[in-house]
Amino acid sequence: MLTVEKIGGTSMSKFGDCLQNVIRGKRSTDEMYNRIFVVSAYNNVTNCLLEHKKTGEPGVYSKFLHNEDYEDALDNICSHLLEINSQFESIGLNTQEADRFITFRIEQAKNYLSSMYRVLASGYVEKSNLLLAAREILASLGEAHSAWNSVNILNNNGINATFIDLCGFNDSEPLTIDERIHKAFTNIDFSKTLCIATGYTKGTEGIMRAFDRGYSEVTFSKIAVEVNAEEAIIHKEFHLSSADPNIVGLDKSIPVGKTNYIIADQLADVGMEAIHPKAAKPLELAGVKIRIKNTFEPEHSGTLISREYVSPEPKVEIVSGTDRVIAFEVHDPLMVGEVGYDLRIMEIMKQHNVSYILKSTNANSITMIVWDKPYVHRMLEELNLHVYQLTVKPVAIVCAMGSNIAIPGFLFRATKALAEKNINIECFGQSLKQVNMQFVIARERYADAVVALNDALCLHYHND
Repeated sequence: MLTVEKIGGTSMSKFGDCLQNVIRGKRSTDEMYNRIFVVSAYNNVTNCLLEHKKTGEPGVYSKFLHNEDYEDALDNICSHLLEINSQFESIGLNTQEADRFITFRIEQAKNYLSSMYRVLASGYVEKSNLLLAAREILASLGEAHSAWNSVNILNNNGINATFIDLCGFNDSEPLTIDERIHKAFTNIDFSKTLCIATGYTKGTEGIMRAFDRGYSEVTFSKIAVEVNAEEAIIHKEFHLSSADPNIVGLDKSIPVGKTNYIIADQLADVGMEAIHPKAAKPLELAGVKIRIKNTFEPEHSGTLISREYVSPEPKVEIVSGTDRVIAFEVHDPLMVGEVGYDLRIMEIMKQHNVSYILKSTNANSITMIVWDKPYVHRMLEELNLHVYQLTVKPVAIVCAMGSNIAIPGFLFRATKALAEKNINIECFGQSLKQVNMQFVIARERYADAVVALNDALCLHYHND
């Protein structure tokens, strides 16, 4: 069985555990093969190269963007990567060779960026395309570093491994992402070597143009489809569970055995990605199943995500959400019966590239839940100039999801659980498909709501 497996940044930073739990496990030498690993950069490296994914704290890319000393910033990154190398010497990394590889790759990146900087200064080219190219060059460094190291460690541990460098640093071939992946994996005997591929793939269309920080999962997805994998496995530092163990506690966080792609999409919509939704679609269409596994519990079968799965028993599978959203409500006495009133709102949102998570309406009000981001607040400033009354409020959204909850009783139990904790429902949403009950609540009650719903809906079923 050929599998394509992705290892995230946090797990990569503990590669000794990955080597023992994920790659070796209880397998014989022959059983280690017929697997392709797609690796992320080590924990926090891409944040330093680009910007912090959650906080927005600027990295090297910001230096380049604002004509600051990006070369000095890259030197600091290089020192950090060499320090990371030293941490893996005890498990077999040849640090001298590893240091030489990443130092040379960063020098190459400096040369590329320097050339781009001169072209930008000339004023003869369109700025955005070159800035995107610079962003891609920087992003690729982290994955090249971790993938090269992994291959070196494996080979030094007696496991035949092949470095699949999809970054395209040393060629000028005008290949699309799919073409580069196809070329890289042609004529490889997967039964005799363990392939380690970079999570970044160079392509003429630019992988970050459409996917930005989700690019490693897109590479993972495209490789799985290309080689017709039996399963696409994602190794994380936690299980996909009924609720966040940091909120409800490990004893009340139940690993989800099976779910479907629809539920995976619901999770992604509130920022709790099992897999990037644009990466999931090719796998879903190709009929490739996704398995989410905990790096540190290798014997656990994890969560299997498939197209066809529907729970045989009605149950809520996952309680999730976020407290990093805001609600805005447009009120207008003249809205009643007016066709297309919300179109005006949507056009302004589109101009600012803002999408909503939930939308709820009544006769003269429209409420939407959106991410609490600076660009969203700029959109709201413009929207306020075009509507009768705009109200903005920081909130949280908590969701109860399941592949089989379209029966009476679940909504009652959910609202009862929230009411018993004196948590007011500010707004509510559920589609006809009935796979996700969305409750908008006061931001400060988010953790309380997750605990309440997990206890009432997930633990109740588990205990039954």
